[in-house]
Amino acid sequence: MDVIKNRKMIKLEDAVVNILKFARTGEGERINLDSALYRVLAEDVFSDMDMPPFNKSAMDGFACRIDDIDRELEIIETIPAGKNPQNIIGPGQCAKIMTGAPVPKGADCVIMIEDAEVTDGKIKIPHQPDKSNICYLGEDITKGDLVLQKGTQLMPQHISMMAATGQIKPMVYQQPLISVMVSGDEIVEPHIKPENSKIRNSSGYQLLSQLIWSGCKVDYKGIVPDRMDELEHTIKFSFEESRILIITGGASKGDYDLVPDVMHQLGFRTHFKEVAIQPGKPFNFSTRKNLVCFGLSGNPVSSFVQFEILVRPYLQSILGMNISHSQLKIPMGEKFSRKKAEREYFFPVGISEDSLAIPLEFHGSAHMNALTKADGIASMPIGKTQLEKGELVHVRPL
Repeated sequence: MDVIKNRKMIKLEDAVVNILKFARTGEGERINLDSALYRVLAEDVFSDMDMPPFNKSAMDGFACRIDDIDRELEIIETIPAGKNPQNIIGPGQCAKIMTGAPVPKGADCVIMIEDAEVTDGKIKIPHQPDKSNICYLGEDITKGDLVLQKGTQLMPQHISMMAATGQIKPMVYQQPLISVMVSGDEIVEPHIKPENSKIRNSSGYQLLSQLIWSGCKVDYKGIVPDRMDELEHTIKFSFEESRILIITGGASKGDYDLVPDVMHQLGFRTHFKEVAIQPGKPFNFSTRKNLVCFGLSGNPVSSFVQFEILVRPYLQSILGMNISHSQLKIPMGEKFSRKKAEREYFFPVGISEDSLAIPLEFHGSAHMNALTKADGIASMPIGKTQLEKGELVHVRPL
């Protein structure tokens, strides 16, 4: 494990490798399609049919023969979507057709309705069409094609594909139950207006949202005071219901940052307490047999970054996902510098219309408003104090 400057601060890549050693993917289960959003496929999905299943019209218009474009054509029927044609299109004939309707035999093009002149049941076509306007049988998908891979987290577009291919009972990985606890005497729930040096619980609710978006079930344990007995009781209770616990707050080195001591007292092995990232250096990762505990910073920007770069890869692994860091390489829109460079630096950026990364005003780990205005989080490697305008930078989209 790479230790920096004789301190117990390890590099980000080493921290991720260490964490992933304890990731175990769950079993698969079949669920209803309408409950599958954000779940992760536990098997490949294949199409049970050709798509389109027939030659269909791409728009409202007139189905005819391309060889007949220069002559007047008789309309012999109207074909709505969902109905089969009743006639074969012969020379000098056409059929009025609606978007999605089957193209009748004999026709090899569809003229847009606005490109035809209609008079007394006949049409004239003033201009040669530039395309057929037909979606052909199987041009998108052929029966038996792989349409979704095992490990895909199901988003709305994937749900649509499964519905189209008749996958009404997808096999997905079981959702892990994640317990969430907020530590701190100064923290109050959002419905309380804080007074006397108190602050609202923003990091906890941010974390709950990140977990739900990741496809996890969440068990919120609330706010726990900075007292050894109460922390120990809640942590023990959390692990009776879940094997994974995430705590925000209490992970640093202050007199009341007690989480590492409590974890040690409960027999957990702490693998590391600091990661070489800014913001988010205090990060406690502890395990005991098959139990895992993440101790995150109480500051909202720090905990957001810690979750995205340290916790999310672990969750992707236990959910059966193909681990993705979702980073883009984008040129800097302006010069950017910092004073110290012993940690990898993460900072919020906007993305301009010409796809440049523009650093946003950022006051540090408690400046949550910076994230609400950001299009992504850029990173600056250890040892680097300056990014030049035009230099490529890694950006994690938000």
